[in-house]
Amino acid sequence: MVMMFRSVMASCSSSFISMLLFLLTISDLFVKIHGVGFGINYGHMANDLPSPSRVAVLIKSMNVSRIKVYDTDPNVLIAFSNSNVEFVIVLGNEYVDNMTNPSKAQTWIQQHVQPYLSQTKITCITVGNEVFNSNDTQLMLNLLPAMQTVHDALVNLGLDQQVTVTTAHSFNILSNSYPPSSGAFRQDLVQYIQPLLDFHAQINSPFLINAYPFFAYKDNADEVPLNYVLFQPNQGSVDPNTNLHYDNMLYAQIDAVYAAIKQMGHTDIQVRISETGWPSNGDPEEVGATPQNAALYNGNLLKRIEQKQGTPANPSVPIDIYVFALFNEDLKPGKASERNYGLYYPNGTPVYNIGLKGYLPQMPIAAKSNTLSVNFLICIITCFIFALELSRW
Repeated sequence: MVMMFRSVMASCSSSFISMLLFLLTISDLFVKIHGVGFGINYGHMANDLPSPSRVAVLIKSMNVSRIKVYDTDPNVLIAFSNSNVEFVIVLGNEYVDNMTNPSKAQTWIQQHVQPYLSQTKITCITVGNEVFNSNDTQLMLNLLPAMQTVHDALVNLGLDQQVTVTTAHSFNILSNSYPPSSGAFRQDLVQYIQPLLDFHAQINSPFLINAYPFFAYKDNADEVPLNYVLFQPNQGSVDPNTNLHYDNMLYAQIDAVYAAIKQMGHTDIQVRISETGWPSNGDPEEVGATPQNAALYNGNLLKRIEQKQGTPANPSVPIDIYVFALFNEDLKPGKASERNYGLYYPNGTPVYNIGLKGYLPQMPIAAKSNTLSVNFLICIITCFIFALELSRW
C-alpha cells in the first residue's frame, strides 16, 4: 500500500504542487477579501486570453473586489456567479441611440442584465464611454436621454436599488486642471454636462473619469517630473488657492474634477476613476512606457488604495479606482502602448512584479483512464490534508 501511494504521488507531483499553490492562494484570499480591494478593467480585445472560468480564479486570488467589462458576455457573467465580485458593465457607444427608446432599453436589460442578477453582482451600467471625446454631436445629445431611459427601465423592473447608471469620461473634458481648485469643464461641453450632473445628483450615481498621468508625462516629459506622476518621493506642488500640497498628479486630477463639478453647483456627487494605468511598452516616441515605470505607478497606487487614502481636498473619501488593465490585449488598435497596459500576460505570468499573488490555473487535462482519475483524486485529497495541517502549525 505504501509503495502504491508513493507511486501515485510521484506520478502526479506536478499536479500536487499546482493544487497546493492554489489552496495557499485561496487561503490568503479569505484573509484579504474582507478588506477594501481595488477594481480592474477586464478587456477582451485579444485572441489569446484564458477562459472566463480561469480568469475568475485569477481575479479572486488578486483581492480584486470590482470588475469593469466592456460588454455583457454571458460566459464572463456566469463564470463569476456567487463570487461577490461587483460588476460594472459598459453599454458601448454604438448602443446609445437605441437606449433612448424605452422599449429597447428595457428589452436590453431583460436580456443582458436581469437573468444574471440572482448570482452575479452587477451593480452599475455605464452608458457609453468617453462620449464627449468624440465629434459626434448626435451621440452627445443622446447620452443623457439614454442614461435616463436605462434608469427608468431599471425602476420599472424593480432593479434600480441594485443597479445604478452612469457614464465614463475622458479627462479631456476639462479645460483647466491646474491648480486643482481651478478645475473647469470645457465651455463647449457645459450645455451637456450641467444636466448630466443634475441627473447624477438625482439618482445618487458616481461621476466616472478615465485619468492617465502617463499622457501628461509623455507629452511634456521635460516639464512634468517623473517622480510626481509615479507616486515616488518628490517636492510636489502646492495649490496657491487652498495651500493644499499634492505629491502626485492623479490626486490633483481627481480634485480638479471635484472643483469643476463644484463650479456647476454640485458638492453631492462622488468622483471615481474608471480607468488609470501605465503601459509597460510603447512606440519609440511614447516616452516613459517601460516595465519599470508601470510597476512603480501601479504598485504605488495599489499601496495607497490599501491605505484608504483620500485626496488633499477630500481626505475623508478613500480614492475609488479601477486599474487598467488585467491583461495585455494584442488586438487593440492604435499605438503600441494600447496593447501593453496589462498587469498580466494572457498566460497568467505577471508583466512585472508588484506583489500581487495572482494565480491562473492551468488548462484542465482530460483523464485518459480511470486510474488517472483516481490518482488525481488522491492528489487533491492529499493537498487538502496538507493544507489543513499547515493551518494547525
